[in-house]
Amino acid sequence: TNEELFKLECDILIPAAIEEQITEENAPQIKTSIIVEAANGPTSPPADRILKSRKIFVVPDILANAGGVTVSYFEWIQGMQGYFWSEREVNLKLRDIMTQAFHRVLEVSLQEKVDMRTAALMVAVRRVAEATRLRGLYP
Repeated sequence: TNEELFKLECDILIPAAIEEQITEENAPQIKTSIIVEAANGPTSPPADRILKSRKIFVVPDILANAGGVTVSYFEWIQGMQGYFWSEREVNLKLRDIMTQAFHRVLEVSLQEKVDMRTAALMVAVRRVAEATRLRGLYP
């Protein structure tokens, strides 16, 4: 069961199925040092605060599961431009983008002394603000 799963000791926990799997009730019992949120919104806000207080490193969903939408973007580019990338090319491009995104968020997290979720949101807001500044509000 989920209840039993979240009590198991592990190096990395990857909730990957449904929202709010990690709750205020089970967050104190989780025995890991790293959580990678592969599902959308797998951690409730109260649980997120508990994990933060326990110093559990959380790679937030908006960063960890961005690979699917990134590959969808690659498909769009290929369709619009008439490109055909091999699976290897797609995987290399995806790895580069995801690695850069992780490092950018980690850097903000360390510089600003905030958790990874807050840092990911900060990076996102800054990117949108910069794009709006460069293109204008109504391009």
